[in-house]
Amino acid sequence: MLAIILFSAIFAAYEAIDRLINAQTPTHLLATALAGLVGFLGNEWVAVYRIRTGRRIGSAALEADGYHARIDGITSLAVVLGVLGVAAGFRIADPIVGLVISVAILRIVWQSAREIGLRALDGVEPELIDRVRHEAAAVPGVIGVDDVRARWLGHTIRPEVTVTVPGDRPVTDADVVAQAVRDQLIHHVSFVADPVVTTRSA
Repeated sequence: MLAIILFSAIFAAYEAIDRLINAQTPTHLLATALAGLVGFLGNEWVAVYRIRTGRRIGSAALEADGYHARIDGITSLAVVLGVLGVAAGFRIADPIVGLVISVAILRIVWQSAREIGLRALDGVEPELIDRVRHEAAAVPGVIGVDDVRARWLGHTIRPEVTVTVPGDRPVTDADVVAQAVRDQLIHHVSFVADPVVTTRSA
């Protein structure tokens, strides 16, 4: 998917440069603008749906697919902007807009590649580690959070947390606290499943 998006950026840039060198005046401006507007609205609707669904279920691939639809929509919008520029008498507006869109597409490619690469390595964002640490520390009986690790397993996140509990409490209390931390993470951190919680005495 990312290869297709990258190819779209390169092809758009090539076409834009070619139109700068070999200037052409587009025809049927109104029909072209209307088609571009319809294409933008349709693709943006699909993009929003796929990106939101991908984030909700933790699917980086579906998010990337949504960004691909957004790129198609942005390209359609670029057609509209180019037509408006040409209609205003600015003949090279179309290729200039094409170059700007190529840069925007490359930025989306970079963002998507970084996220998918991180997911492929089972990595998680630093913000998620901070969230896990915060939620674990909020559980009554936890006096410290010593270590937090997490990784993606499919569409779920499995954190491994070590918490400190008072040393003057029975072992059964430590087990209760550990279970409370598990429940806290499952119910308050998105995509968390089957967290591993280890306790140690202060």
